[in-house]
Amino acid sequence: MAPDSKRPESSATTTAGRRAPPARGGPVSGALYRVLVRLTRLQKQLVLLATDLALIPLSLLLALVIDNSESGLRLLVERPAELWGMVALMVSFGAFFSHLLDLHRIQLKAYEQQAVLRTVVFALLVGFSLGLIGPMLFPHMLPTSTAVIFTMCFTIASVTLRFTLRNVLIDVYRRGSNRKRVLIYGAGQTGVQLANALRTDDALEPVAFVDDNPTLQRLMVAGLPVLAPARLEEVIRERGIDRVVLAMPSISRPKQAQLARKLTAAGAEVRTLPSFATLVGDGALKDRIQPVDPGAYLGRKGLERDMGEQSRLYRGKTILISGAGGSIGSELCRQVLACGPKRLVLFEISELALYKVERELAELASAKVRLVPVLGSVTDAGLVARALAEHKVDIVLHAAAYKHVPMVEDNPLSGLMNNVFGTRVLAEAAREAGVSHFVLVSTDKAVRPTNVMGASKRLAELIVQDLASRSQTTRFAMVRFGNVLGSSGSVIPLFTEQIGRGGPVTVTHREVTRYFMTVGEAARLVLIAGSFTEGGDVFVLDMGQPIPIMKLARDMIEAAGYTVRDEANPDGDIEIQVTGLRPGEKMHEELLIGAQMLGTHHPKILRALEGRLSELEMATALKALRGAIDAGDPAAAREAVRRWVDGYTPYEEAEAAGADAV
Repeated sequence: MAPDSKRPESSATTTAGRRAPPARGGPVSGALYRVLVRLTRLQKQLVLLATDLALIPLSLLLALVIDNSESGLRLLVERPAELWGMVALMVSFGAFFSHLLDLHRIQLKAYEQQAVLRTVVFALLVGFSLGLIGPMLFPHMLPTSTAVIFTMCFTIASVTLRFTLRNVLIDVYRRGSNRKRVLIYGAGQTGVQLANALRTDDALEPVAFVDDNPTLQRLMVAGLPVLAPARLEEVIRERGIDRVVLAMPSISRPKQAQLARKLTAAGAEVRTLPSFATLVGDGALKDRIQPVDPGAYLGRKGLERDMGEQSRLYRGKTILISGAGGSIGSELCRQVLACGPKRLVLFEISELALYKVERELAELASAKVRLVPVLGSVTDAGLVARALAEHKVDIVLHAAAYKHVPMVEDNPLSGLMNNVFGTRVLAEAAREAGVSHFVLVSTDKAVRPTNVMGASKRLAELIVQDLASRSQTTRFAMVRFGNVLGSSGSVIPLFTEQIGRGGPVTVTHREVTRYFMTVGEAARLVLIAGSFTEGGDVFVLDMGQPIPIMKLARDMIEAAGYTVRDEANPDGDIEIQVTGLRPGEKMHEELLIGAQMLGTHHPKILRALEGRLSELEMATALKALRGAIDAGDPAAAREAVRRWVDGYTPYEEAEAAGADAV
C-alpha cells in the first residue's frame, strides 16, 4: 500500500509537529482492498452465498470421517456419484434456506449476535434436510449420527468462517483505506459505545481513551488503553492523532469548549458527542443554548403589537424606507407591509442587504404591493430626488445611518457625512417632492453625546427640526430609541456567541446600564409616531428603568442552563470579564435633553419638548462641518460639532474630567 500522505512511513514528524504512526499493510493488502472496493453489492452477496454452500460438502465429508461408521465409509467409497447427487440436492436446499433467512444480505462488518442466531437456524435447517433425504436415498447406509455430526460441524464452520471473513475484511479495509486516527476523551459509557461503533468504521480508527478518572488510567477498556490527560499533547503527537472526540455529555458545554480550545492548540481536530440516548431522542440536550426571546430581558411590559387606527396612514400609500436592509429598516418593511401600502421603495447602500430584504419581502407581500429596490447612498442627492419623484413617494422613514459607536469614532468624517448630510439630502428632497410625512430614526446617544455617532444623530435631529419649522406640506418627526435587542452589534447576539464558545462573556463596566427595546417595538414606535406628528416632534418610548448590562449577562448565562464562574462560585461554567468602556461610550444613557414631556394618544409614547437651532445657526454649523469634511480634518469636524451640539463632550475630555460618562 502506498504510504499515507498524512502519515509518512518514516519516523519524521508531520508538518503539524506530530510523529507519524508506523505504516501498516503492503502490496497484498493494497491489492485486496482495491478488489474489495470494486465489488458491487450483488457480487459481495454471491461470494457470501457461495462460501456458505461450499461448506456443505466439506462438513458432510468431515462428518463421515468423524462418525467412522462402516456403512458411511462404504457409501463414500462405493457410491460417490449418488453421494454427490445428494450433496447437490442439499446445496439447493441450502440456497433456498439462505435466501429465506436473508443470510447473504447481512453485512460482514455487522455480523453480531442476531446474525449468529440466523446462521445457527440455517445450519439446523440444512442438517434437518440431510436427516430427511439421507435415509430416503441410502436406507441403512447413512446413520442418524452422521446427520447430527454434520449439523454440528456445519454450524461451527459457518459461524467461524463468517467471523474470520469479518476480521479479515476489517483488517484489509483498515490497511487499504486512509482512516483518521481518533482519540476518545472519556472512557465512560458514551466513550465505550463510540469505540465499539468505530471498530467497523471505514473512515475512523479508535486508538486510545483519555480519562480524568485515575482508577481507569493504565487499564484496557473496550480493547483500548486508557491514558492520563497529563500526557495528552504527547499522545497526540506520538500516536499521530487526527481527531479527538469529547465523549463526556455530563459536563457542561462551556467546559467542553474550553477543553476543545486546548486540544485544538495541540494540533488535533476536536468534535463533541452527546449521549447516545440523547441522539435517538430519549434524553434532553441540556448543554445547548436555547433561542433567546429578547423581550424576556426588558423588565417591563412591551409595546403592544396592534397599531390600531395608526395603520391607516400607510394604507394605499407609497413609502420609502432608507436603510431598508438593516435591523430596524427591514423590520419597518415587514410592519409597513402589514398595513397594506401601494408601493414600498427599499433604499439601501449594501447590495447584499438589499437583495436579502427584497427576496424576503417578495414572499410576504401580496400581489397588490409593488416592491422597488433602489441601490445607493442617501448622500447622493440626484438619486434621492429621482427615487422620490419617479415613484411619487408619500411617506419617508429614514433609518439609514452608521450606528456602531467605536466604528464611527475611528471614522468620524465618514460617520458625519452619512448621518448628518445624508439626513439633510433626504429630508430636503422629501420637502421639495411634497412628501406628507418624514420620520427620522434617532438614538438615545444623541442626548448629551460623548461620541461622534451620537453627536451626528443630534445634528440630524437639528436638521429635521429646522426643516419642520419652515415646511408647509411635509410633517417632520424624530423617534429616539434606546438599544434595540437583537439588532446587529447589540449585546444579545454578542453574548449568545460568547456563551456558545464557552465564554468569557465580556462587559465594558460593572455599573454600566442601558435602555432596551425590541426591534418590533422600535418599528411600531416609528410608524405610530408618524401618525402623531404635528411637525418637529421628538418621540420617545416609556422604557421603564435602565437595565444593568452585568445583570443581563448573568441572566443570559443562566437562561442557557449554565452558572457564572466568579469568586463566589469558582467551579461555575462561564466567566464574566470586565473590559473597560470603549472610546465614546457612556456609563448611563439618557432619552431626554430637557425635562419637559407631553403625552400622546398612546399611553407609552411621549413627546419631548427640546430646543433647536435657528435657520442661520443651522446653516453656519453645516457650512463649518462640510468644510472640515472636505478638508479631511477630523479635529476641525469635532470642533464644529462641539460648538453646535449642546452637551457634546469628546470622550477624552470627559474621561480626563472624571465625568459620569466614564
